[in-house]
Amino acid sequence: MTRKSFLSLGRLFLAVPAGAIATLSFAPYNYWLLAPVSIVLLLGLLQNQSIKRSGLVGFLWGLGLFGTGISWVHVSIDTFGGMPKIASIFLMLSLISYLALYPAAFGALFNRFNRGRPFHQLMLSGPVIWLLLDWLRGWAFTGFPWLWMGYGQIDSPLSAIAPVLGVQGITLALVLGCGAFVAAWYSRNWRPLLVPAMMTGLIWLTGSVQWVTPNPEKNVDVALIQGNVPQELKWLPSQRWPTLMKYTDLSRENWDADLIVWPEAAIPALEAHLPTFLQNLDSAARSNNSTIITGVLDQKEDREYFNNILTLGVNTDGPYQYDKATRYSKHHLLPFGEFVPFGDLLRPIAPFFNLPMSSFSRGDFVQPNLEANGYSIAPALCYEIAFSEQVRQNVNIDTELLLTLSNDAWFGTSIGPFQHMEIAQMRALELGKPLLRATNTGVTAIVDYTGQITDQLPQFKTAVLRATVTLTEGVTPYTTLGNWPLYFYVLWSLTLSAILIRRREGGFRDNRPQETE
Repeated sequence: MTRKSFLSLGRLFLAVPAGAIATLSFAPYNYWLLAPVSIVLLLGLLQNQSIKRSGLVGFLWGLGLFGTGISWVHVSIDTFGGMPKIASIFLMLSLISYLALYPAAFGALFNRFNRGRPFHQLMLSGPVIWLLLDWLRGWAFTGFPWLWMGYGQIDSPLSAIAPVLGVQGITLALVLGCGAFVAAWYSRNWRPLLVPAMMTGLIWLTGSVQWVTPNPEKNVDVALIQGNVPQELKWLPSQRWPTLMKYTDLSRENWDADLIVWPEAAIPALEAHLPTFLQNLDSAARSNNSTIITGVLDQKEDREYFNNILTLGVNTDGPYQYDKATRYSKHHLLPFGEFVPFGDLLRPIAPFFNLPMSSFSRGDFVQPNLEANGYSIAPALCYEIAFSEQVRQNVNIDTELLLTLSNDAWFGTSIGPFQHMEIAQMRALELGKPLLRATNTGVTAIVDYTGQITDQLPQFKTAVLRATVTLTEGVTPYTTLGNWPLYFYVLWSLTLSAILIRRREGGFRDNRPQETE
């Protein structure tokens, strides 16, 4: 084997661990410095490679990232899917391979444009390609915006960017900064380092501005109920009333709270099947000047299923009536768990694709805030807290709290629930609002407007989280502008890249030899 072939093979072997170490930047590990290390390694491995070899390097890097970062998905498939082990492993590998196609596309496109011109490649076309592919991954097949690199920076100095440009602004800053270091190294020129220097100034500037302010005169007393009901028992008919009594008893001990919050689908029955129970619960909440917010499933007369949040008690339109109740219906459904893509093809294959009520209908993308005991709350159910634009558009000038209900019991003791919690933290930081997160088995927590967890329950313990949450005044730039600044950046970069490519094709050639596969 020639030295050149050995080095080329070494790039491929290094790509997988280079992607895997990025997982350590996310919760629960939170070694945020490893994200830029991973990106620098990827960009370095892509230098002077053919388009085909670059795509392979990107694919292997993606296998390392997603193979370690979303391995927790297999817990639900293997435990609740009813598949043979080999079939569940095949399905998991298919998901990882699909997600790895996005960094593969990045690698191929990275060396399709401006190859041999490190500054233009790393500072213009590269970051834009990364951003566009992240957006595509967050949209295609209903989207899977998990492990966007910005999430792992919730505790880093880069987090100061979130209230202005959101999580994708942090991702862009990461790729730009890493690209500058790689460009400086390969071009032996210090000028690219001006970019991270300017970014440092931007971070300091944004971090020095207090976009929203806490109002010590506006507080809400909350009680978040963590029922810790095992997923394998949750929907057994014999466990319905024991579960309802558990939540009722825990709530009865906390009637002095303004808001009592139960997790996603805490009520193990369809709403229409429990009118008397819900009327009594509503009456008890009213008599104690409190409001209960709970997750519950619903089925309409046309047999459409909805995953809902229901409010009972003070600030609802009179005593509970099914036809007049205040609800939020989940819009962004979880693939396979709440709807099955290509269902006619997949449902006959395995019981996993026929999980109970795996054909939900969607609520509207934007819905009115929940009004509960005088507080205006923007809700998000479970998976949809990962969709920053949807959460942002459901926040209005009157919104005082963010709320997300979840049930991560599907994923056991894996890292999945901690990543989910970190995503919720980013929403609070972007929008400058405190966030309540109630879950069945954890992580149940309260997040302040800076994205930091202030109170938290241990996992897998039946408990109640009591706290007083201080509300904020004002709005962040991200709340108002969303991703529009990033859209303008993309347009500017694409225009400049097109001009440079045209100039190059008009007579500027890179005469340095390029490595081939």
